[in-house]
Amino acid sequence: MSVQVEKLEKNMAKLTIEVPAEEFEAAIEKAYQKAKGKISIPGFRKGKAPRKMIEKMYGAGVFYEDAANLVIPAAYGKAADECGEEIVSRPMVDIVQIEAGKPFIFTAEVALKPEVTLGEYKGVEVEKKEIEVTEEEIQAAVDKERDNNSRTIDVDDRPVQKGDMIKLDFDGSVDGVPFEGGKSENYPLTIGSGSFIPGFEDQLIGAKIGEELDVNVTFPEDYHAEELKGKAAVFKCRVNEIKVKELPEADDEFAQDVSEFDTLAEYKDDIRKKLTERKEADARREKENAVVAKIVENAAMEIPDAMIDEQVRRMADDFTRRIESQGITVEQYMQFTGMDTDKLLEQMRPEAVKRIQNSLVLEAVAKAENIQISDEKLDEEIAKMAENYKMEADKLKELMGDYEKDQMRNDLAIQAAVELVTEAAKEV
Repeated sequence: MSVQVEKLEKNMAKLTIEVPAEEFEAAIEKAYQKAKGKISIPGFRKGKAPRKMIEKMYGAGVFYEDAANLVIPAAYGKAADECGEEIVSRPMVDIVQIEAGKPFIFTAEVALKPEVTLGEYKGVEVEKKEIEVTEEEIQAAVDKERDNNSRTIDVDDRPVQKGDMIKLDFDGSVDGVPFEGGKSENYPLTIGSGSFIPGFEDQLIGAKIGEELDVNVTFPEDYHAEELKGKAAVFKCRVNEIKVKELPEADDEFAQDVSEFDTLAEYKDDIRKKLTERKEADARREKENAVVAKIVENAAMEIPDAMIDEQVRRMADDFTRRIESQGITVEQYMQFTGMDTDKLLEQMRPEAVKRIQNSLVLEAVAKAENIQISDEKLDEEIAKMAENYKMEADKLKELMGDYEKDQMRNDLAIQAAVELVTEAAKEV
């Protein structure tokens, strides 16, 4: 097999791959052996017709397509390894010559990894973010924990108030005609949640248990049911139950119940510490993102469209796996959101470009700074991964191939590059 590389514009290349005639002949024979059991020729039992007879009846190229499909993957894989280029897309294959007794020739158009010209990457300026934890934030955290530890109690000595949790019968109609989904019994509703049509919940305030009342509302113009958009409706309602949350007092006893601390003051100090740590981590990530965005802006590179297409495809595959892990299909997601595949892929494209730019630039920084990941550092990372998977590190290392290890080294080098440029940045 031989391969020739022709460089094209915008970091594309065409590989011309020639497979020896005898290899292609072997593929034709293999295709014949695989297909002959399905072919009927008059005068021969099924599966017993000679290849020459089948080719005479159906044409000399009857097995060419299957033979090509047998040859191309291995030939392309070998050519990609031998050509010395870093290919970053799937090949676009075109057959140049296909004929028995002659070499099989095809081309594969691919994207090549772009060269990056770095600009300034050390000492770039980014906005300094001040870290502050307010008393309001601390109190909000306390109140959230109080809500988590609340209990519900029945109320029967007063009418409905905002914040109450009620059970409600309702029967809706438009111009006296009931509509689908407009009727329910003992429906749970928190007053003030905004989960019903605007104005519905407010009209229930003041209603007593067992009292029947009419609630008059108008469906919004953007309501999801076409036949109800903008229509005035009447709901005949009856409140069956009122419950209210009872929150524990924020005192030392509460702190002892929900934490390891003896006093509310100590509990609040711990909340302040954790909020500060969280904000510092967020600020660190924001700084990293801002620094990387700056050095990408200062760099120059030409990304081939095929490389972007490949990144979008990987992102779409990840998206599909996430959606299906939630128990719904991509088709159902499209129906729920009104999205279609083309629109979804187009929305992913800017993020795909950003990911490629970030990766290329940080790899270039790692190269410029001669960042090397030692075997010891790699082993540390494998040990962390093994701990997450509840495996022995040596066993996990045995299961990993060279590609996975090289990818891990590359990821660690990129992270080291992020840390380097972030530490060198100036906050103003």
